[in-house]
Amino acid sequence: MRVAVVGGGIAGLAAAHRLRALLGPTAEITVVEQSDRLGGKIRTTELAGRRFDVGAEAYLTRRPEVTALLAELGIADVTHPTKARSTVRAGGVTRHIPGGHVMGVPARAAAVADLLTPEGLALVAAEPDLPPLTLDGDQALGPLLRSRFGDELPERLVDPLLGGVYAGSVDGLGLRATLPAIADALDAGATSLTEAAARCLPTPTGQPVFGTLRSGLGSLVDRLAESATLRLGVPVREVTKTATGWRLTLGANAAAHQPPDPVLAVDAVVLAVPAAAARKLLDGVVPAAAAAYGRVEVASMAVVALALPEGTELPGTSGVLLGAGERRLGGGPFAVKAFTFSASKWAHLGGETVIVRGSVGRFGDPGALKADDDELVRLVRADLVELTGVTAPPVDAVVTRWGGGLPQYGPGHPALVAEIERAVAAEPGLAVAGASLHGVGIPACIATGDTAARRVAAHLARHRTG
Repeated sequence: MRVAVVGGGIAGLAAAHRLRALLGPTAEITVVEQSDRLGGKIRTTELAGRRFDVGAEAYLTRRPEVTALLAELGIADVTHPTKARSTVRAGGVTRHIPGGHVMGVPARAAAVADLLTPEGLALVAAEPDLPPLTLDGDQALGPLLRSRFGDELPERLVDPLLGGVYAGSVDGLGLRATLPAIADALDAGATSLTEAAARCLPTPTGQPVFGTLRSGLGSLVDRLAESATLRLGVPVREVTKTATGWRLTLGANAAAHQPPDPVLAVDAVVLAVPAAAARKLLDGVVPAAAAAYGRVEVASMAVVALALPEGTELPGTSGVLLGAGERRLGGGPFAVKAFTFSASKWAHLGGETVIVRGSVGRFGDPGALKADDDELVRLVRADLVELTGVTAPPVDAVVTRWGGGLPQYGPGHPALVAEIERAVAAEPGLAVAGASLHGVGIPACIATGDTAARRVAAHLARHRTG
């Protein structure tokens, strides 16, 4: 049995790992990745002589996928954030992010009192008394929130929170994909957003919400990679269905850049690639899925990691989020959308140097991303000075760019994904996975890889017995 997994991000590697477990040691499982490295949005690099994550830095522990996979692999160096609280820049002032909300939608007005003006708070307090809210399909999140709460709540809390996840604006994201629990509560009879939030507030368990690995999340990537044969630096130009399976045409268009084996014949394929690549590869195979992938928009961003001198004093919080409307003292926009004070947030990163990471980039607004790396470091340092007063020059800096790497979950995204999966399901031996589908976090991506592997394995089992 021969299976190709196209894409060496966390979804593709999770698929390869599950395929190995399901198909056994004799199966030929090949991961084909066009770049020269695995991991996708997981990247552990060296900063001032220490391993540090410059892509995804943590996973949500309330979902079981990562915890179960780490246990399966015998990886035990899990750690959790410190008790340092997170903050948000709201109305020109940095304040603690309150509890009692679901991604910024409050279960009661008092929860967000410190973030809003009296006028803004009055609008939030009045929301339960507005005409009952009923959903007709999906809705754009920003306009819905503004119609119920006014502008301050979405701009000062919801937008910074969602911007940290999707690098997108609250006005361009869809309710059902980004706040599914709120949508479900409304479908179940809640008549206001406030009531919906109150219904789906998570029950406090005392357990950490996030986890990571002391050795860096790249350690998970390395272990998963052991499940397959790897072909790095090899783009897939075309996927074609054959009488007996599938054929992958590999390599760049130029003859001089062809790999030694430009054709890979397999029994099944898992596509775990970004939306644009999936659209291209599926165009001649599953046109309906290709067209749906073509409607997924993407955002670009960068992470600027700074190692500051030992003894540099940070604010004592885990970081700060900024809404798109926040402005510097001079009136211009901030370059960053968030700072993570990694040395404060993660105990294992304390010590010799003080590590900070700034996140840059929002959907539709390249802003500081147009600067070269040196200028981007300068801009991020200037924001750090204004937000924290920290002026210490870094002893090391790493800039990591993610061009078009973050899919935007716009209105109608769940229906779009259903369209993709329905079209792909009609092609035996083909499956899709990745962040464009059911969530951008590590657990969600692993879940799509696992599901794709099980679909392919079931097809191969039927084909073999038949």
